[in-house]
Amino acid sequence: MRRLITILIGTLCLLSAHVVHAIDMRAVKVGPHSWYVMGKAGMASAVNEGFMSNAGFVITPDGVVVFDALGTPALGERLIGEIRKLTDKPIRRVVISHYHADHYYGLQAFKAVGAEVWSHRRGLEALNSDGAQARLAQRRADLFPFVDDKTRLIPADLWLDGDTAFEMGGLHFRITYVGPAHAPDDVVMEVVEDKIMFAGDMLFRGRVPFVGDADTAQWLRALDLLIAARPDALVPGHGPASTNPQADLALTRDYLIYLRESMGKAVADLKSFDEAYASTDWHQWQKLPAFREANRANAYNVFLQMEKGSLR
Repeated sequence: MRRLITILIGTLCLLSAHVVHAIDMRAVKVGPHSWYVMGKAGMASAVNEGFMSNAGFVITPDGVVVFDALGTPALGERLIGEIRKLTDKPIRRVVISHYHADHYYGLQAFKAVGAEVWSHRRGLEALNSDGAQARLAQRRADLFPFVDDKTRLIPADLWLDGDTAFEMGGLHFRITYVGPAHAPDDVVMEVVEDKIMFAGDMLFRGRVPFVGDADTAQWLRALDLLIAARPDALVPGHGPASTNPQADLALTRDYLIYLRESMGKAVADLKSFDEAYASTDWHQWQKLPAFREANRANAYNVFLQMEKGSLR
């Protein structure tokens, strides 16, 4: 029944001109050569067609570099369409911030136009995991027809072992491995001449981040690194681009610190998670978007991490 309802919703999304589609995707300029598209708020669904994360691209005289490919093949095609409104230069390279579904399912469209894919080697672990297959099955159910039996999980053409740099069309790019943090394979990409950083899910701007099984201690170290880099603008994995990156990065940092401190104290006091969560003062964060959807799960995951750390 759930799949039938999802199929009907997806079909209506395709047929109705009044439904908000990913077709309203719009490229926003954030630097002399740099652009991004911003996904919708909320979780991936047939209604938003899975368009709930960001992607960016940089137009150079020799070709286009893309950062992340969005969450469905159709969204990848739509992103290519936005690029084509601005340039006919070939799309040469796609850098994937991390192998989570909402950031790489669009790769099929980019491979079809000849782009090569770069990502950190630890993404191969995620791609080959049982979890990746389970996520694909879930997306085929929840995002049909935008993710279907023809959707394939695309590996990188080049698996990076660490930091790297390259030049294209006179512009210089720096890819920095900052994982394991939000994900084991997190990378960020800096466009040196534009003073722009594409940060993936290292930053969920203006909202509660999704922690999942993140390494929150390393995430905090990576956030300090990004704060110290002082880019003029930063494109997060979710939410609008930041022209005050230090403040926005600090918000995510402070939230993670609070999670670790509050859950760590509860573990030290031998409280159960339910006791810990109920006794924690969340007022500083509860008005942020995604608090209701993400905070309890975030706190639980951090509680387990702190509990595991206390046993070492």
